[in-house]
Amino acid sequence: MEKIEIQKYFALLEEFETANKLVRLGFGELQNINLDNDFYFLPFQLLSQGFERFMKAYICVGHFEKQKVLPNFQYLKKIGHDLEKLLADILKNYYSIDYPPVQFKKDLEFLNKNKDLKELLFILSEFGKIARYYNFDFITDNSKIGINPKENWQKFENRIMPINDGMLKKLMNHDVDKEIYQEITNHIIIVFEKFIASLSRQIIFNTLGQTGKQITISSFFDYGMLYEGDYGKTDYRKNTTKFKETPKSVHKRTLSDDLKRKYNPDYKSKKITKDEYDGDWPFYVDEIIIECRQKHWCIVTIDGHDYALNGSAKGRYKLENPHDAGMAVLGKSIGDFIKIALELK
Repeated sequence: MEKIEIQKYFALLEEFETANKLVRLGFGELQNINLDNDFYFLPFQLLSQGFERFMKAYICVGHFEKQKVLPNFQYLKKIGHDLEKLLADILKNYYSIDYPPVQFKKDLEFLNKNKDLKELLFILSEFGKIARYYNFDFITDNSKIGINPKENWQKFENRIMPINDGMLKKLMNHDVDKEIYQEITNHIIIVFEKFIASLSRQIIFNTLGQTGKQITISSFFDYGMLYEGDYGKTDYRKNTTKFKETPKSVHKRTLSDDLKRKYNPDYKSKKITKDEYDGDWPFYVDEIIIECRQKHWCIVTIDGHDYALNGSAKGRYKLENPHDAGMAVLGKSIGDFIKIALELK
């Protein structure tokens, strides 16, 4: 069996690992976007680089598996920074639907036909090729000015979640206004996770040979194990400096807390499990306790710690809400639990 030169093998290994770190950081910075932070440049930079490196490394492994030799410099240079061309080259030359046929065909259909993926890759491609300098091109009257990536991205966001009465009502509610951005971002993350998973699945099922499997085991294997029901559930913010450096204000419950919950008539509480809840369960755990104090301050207990359900509790008790603390899935609303808590009798 032909083997890649040891130095080139480790260079490819490093590219896959670098791509993985860039993608995860990019997802995390996307999840950091909110009403107070519209710095899209950072996730654009991370994701355009991460996707490009992943697909170029993928092509190298695929080319070696088919031709028993790595591609030359001109091969990759001809494709350049164009993510759409990179994906097209992979689908044409290295993608297989031999095994397992049902899932691979489903993945292929997504990669070929999903309009959201196509639009998002176009924006990131333009950013990587030229649009990252859009402002300078505009300032200096460059005749070859690219698209405005931030403007196009926000147009995409507005398309997938148009402004309507329901959204405006949510934006006016400080308890759940951040969930608008979370829902939009989660939609985008799911599209990208499916994109990475569809390609990674090829590797872990040996379509790119044993070498491809060995070289990606520490980076993209987990993506290849994502299927319907798994997407959009990871809090990638934990990889970002901003999230790591922000103190998380939570409260570990004491005996006094439990006694107040049990005997104070102004404290109303209810245990809710995932199995009995009729809706889209937003928490990472399967059981929680919600509590409303004096018909106003709503908290949720998760694994023996208290988090703020509504803004009133956040202000009074200086607690994080479950989303910001990483205890609830971004993009899944906790609004229903606030309503249930306020209605406890």
